[in-house]
Amino acid sequence: MISILTILPEGFEEIEAITPIDLWRRAEFDVTVVSLDSKTKVTGRSDITVQTDQTLSAVNTAQIFDLLFLPGGPGVARLRKSPEVRELLDLHFTAGKWIAAICAAPLVLHDAGLLNGRNFTAHPSTASELGLNPEAPAVVVDKRIITSRGAGTALPFALRVIELLGGENRAEEIALSIST
Repeated sequence: MISILTILPEGFEEIEAITPIDLWRRAEFDVTVVSLDSKTKVTGRSDITVQTDQTLSAVNTAQIFDLLFLPGGPGVARLRKSPEVRELLDLHFTAGKWIAAICAAPLVLHDAGLLNGRNFTAHPSTASELGLNPEAPAVVVDKRIITSRGAGTALPFALRVIELLGGENRAEEIALSIST
């Protein structure tokens, strides 16, 4: 079974987190949602509180997931400051696993040096720091790094992840199931 670790900091963008989590669970991926902080309830930027499966500190640091996912939103500043997130990024990158980030979360990948020499996209607000290509598509895949622009691209982003990890047929099934 495909395993995904999703890390939610306080201030995460709800659409960018919940839409992918929902679609990946519909695809029958094993999605573990963790709080960056010491509590299992995390509040997003729009004051929606989400119950996570556990805290990041409870995750076995030796466990490698098929995909490590970081949503965007104002909480990205907290992700950028977390040595645990950095360690997990390094571990997953070194193991050749997928890493996905949406909106401002590619800043975390940038800080870790994972975007060097790669094509990527992110929210336009990060353009000055990341040197974005303004013509980049909504979702960019470069080797094992998947990036997307923001809340409005969460659906195609989630479906692209399903396609990459579960196959084109599975992605088509999920897309059809939510469009009818």
